[in-house]
Amino acid sequence: MGDVRQTIEAIGEAVRTRFEAHKRVLSFEEYLDLAFAHPVRHTRDAARYLRDCFDYFGHYDEERPAGAVRRWRLFDVEFDVAAVEGASSRLVGHEDIQDAFYRIVSNFVREGRANRLVLLHGPNGSAKTTFARSLMRALEHYSWQDEGALYSFSWIFPRGRDGKTIGFGSSDETPLPGRTFAHTPEAQIEVKLISELREHPLFLLPFEDRRPLIEAAYARHGVDGPPPDWLWNGRLGHKNQQVVEALLTACRGDMRRVLNHVQVERYYISERYRVGAVTIGPQMAVDAHERQITADRTLNSLPASLSSLTLYESYGELVDASGGIVEYSDLLKRPLDAWKYLLLAIETGEVPLALSNLPLNSVMIASSNEVHLAAFKEHHEYNSFRGRIQLVRVPYLVDHRQEQRIYDSQITPRVPVHVAPHATFVASLWAVLTRLRRARADEYESQQLGRVAADLTPLEKARLYADGVIPSRLSPEEARELRAGIGEIREESLSAPEYEGLSGASPREVRMILLDAASDPRFPSLSPLAVLEHIGAFCLRSDFPFLKQSPEHGYHDHRSFGRQVHGLWMARVDHELRQATGLIDETQYLDLFRQYVSHVSNWVKKEKVYNEITGKDEDPDNDLMTRVEGRLGVESGKEERFRNDLIGAVASRAITRPGVPVEYAQIFPRHIDQLRDTYFAGHKPQLGMIARDMLTLLDGGKGLDSEREDRARATKERLVTDHGYDDTSLREAIGELILEHYTE
Repeated sequence: MGDVRQTIEAIGEAVRTRFEAHKRVLSFEEYLDLAFAHPVRHTRDAARYLRDCFDYFGHYDEERPAGAVRRWRLFDVEFDVAAVEGASSRLVGHEDIQDAFYRIVSNFVREGRANRLVLLHGPNGSAKTTFARSLMRALEHYSWQDEGALYSFSWIFPRGRDGKTIGFGSSDETPLPGRTFAHTPEAQIEVKLISELREHPLFLLPFEDRRPLIEAAYARHGVDGPPPDWLWNGRLGHKNQQVVEALLTACRGDMRRVLNHVQVERYYISERYRVGAVTIGPQMAVDAHERQITADRTLNSLPASLSSLTLYESYGELVDASGGIVEYSDLLKRPLDAWKYLLLAIETGEVPLALSNLPLNSVMIASSNEVHLAAFKEHHEYNSFRGRIQLVRVPYLVDHRQEQRIYDSQITPRVPVHVAPHATFVASLWAVLTRLRRARADEYESQQLGRVAADLTPLEKARLYADGVIPSRLSPEEARELRAGIGEIREESLSAPEYEGLSGASPREVRMILLDAASDPRFPSLSPLAVLEHIGAFCLRSDFPFLKQSPEHGYHDHRSFGRQVHGLWMARVDHELRQATGLIDETQYLDLFRQYVSHVSNWVKKEKVYNEITGKDEDPDNDLMTRVEGRLGVESGKEERFRNDLIGAVASRAITRPGVPVEYAQIFPRHIDQLRDTYFAGHKPQLGMIARDMLTLLDGGKGLDSEREDRARATKERLVTDHGYDDTSLREAIGELILEHYTE
């Protein structure tokens, strides 16, 4: 018992320390000191608060084939353990959407308030809800930091000396100026009236007195720009204004004595408890109401100056969201009349209720799929709404590396069987291939780029987006044009009605495929073969519109994509086998190519090459250059042009992506493949034998001599250790590889 008691006491002390450190309860005077010490922090509306939340978490750059992109850290949800472990509140990709939203919120700040509804639109399952949830989770965490402190107030009426009355109109002495009831013990509080709208404590000051105080605080701290319109022109809600007027009358106009009854309290945004973060589903029609609060109280429970008042409080989803975010999920599924009030509300910043106007202080987000948005655009009242709606398109991801991160975090940790290497890669690549569309050559200023882009196969386009891989079939000029135009190709269809990422397999369907494959008794693990089997079965269904698309130039051929993905999976397994055997050092031909580029560079510039062995500057090694060019199939007499084109491509890459190391495998994939094939050709029989020996070893090892068994075992152990195979998944992968690559 002693240990338990000590534990409880320690917890209690820790909670009390945190409570005091967070300044949870203040008098009005104490809050005013705090606000004037940090005027910007304590004079924010919902838009500024959200913008500051973005800035608090910051951003970083991620390298992509088209160049660096900015990613906002709050969408990583690193502060949320559940999200890091795979919850749906972590947003994968969509950096362009993040930046677009940040610009919109920043515009709200410049304009003084959030005066538009941000409508996220895209196909079902494209992460619109995840986007909003990430924002809410970030706001929750931010509100617990000193930089994100939020305060509202309540009215405190303590019990009088006679034990019954409160002070106003009683025989007790009236409260003295400078005395505060904010820290009155709970047992002595008779009545506490909260501000359900979480109104700013400065609203208690008349705005003609409030404005000079804010201006002085801003000037003292060198703050540029005006405060938000919500605070500059805002007034108390109907209930609290009634209380102020009644208490002013009782105090004969002494505002100091009125403020003695104010208790300023810190509050925290919470999605679960609907505080500053609210999602409104399509089935809800009314978002705010009023109700009488004095009907359930006896007259003796209120001071005499208030007992004659009929007090009403507002409630509902818009009230709960005050100070934060309100999300209208699938907004356009609701009847238009159910949310038509938003047009006027966004225009004026208020929602008219029965007895008063409800001030809006929240950033409003909505989501919709493209079908409902298209129907809404045909509605005769759409133009009335268009000026108050900010459209943000949220397509499916078209980068299979990003797509794979979704399933690695959400599926892999949750299935009860072993997840074989490349299982989620196979699913992700297939999903992305279903979403791609053929480029339109006439959309490009450069005719050559338009032609090359239109000629890309779906698999080539997917690899271009994810890894910047240039098809080896292209000429050096075409390769250079394509490399420089990756961003233009990606953005080509974003403004078109049929944009890339509009249709195809959604993450929801892919998750279903993966879970079905993981529970298939025919496969002991979640393996690429199991995934491909279930992809094939899925393609036979007729209840998904994208499966009904007619193939066009290789696009929308969803069953064929399964075969293509299988081939790329085999290429990966083959690469792993080569590394594991140790027969072929993958760095050999890369080092040779780097050495070749170095000598060519100096040859073009007519400069010497430093020889590390002799310690002297020497002419570029012509024998080395000639030998490599022979392996690359350079025609006799065209060596000079080949070398100049090669160095030009390297220089172009360095200019477009300064400071980023040159990846020759991305710039010259055809040349690297040719050198790799040269090294591989002489070892293919030996690799095939090791692969078959591994299958024999996995089946018991009968018939293998000690040397072959040791080599097969060492290769197997490296594949298990370095790539995560188990015996079952390794047998499956190597068996497929032998059938595809090592059977004469």
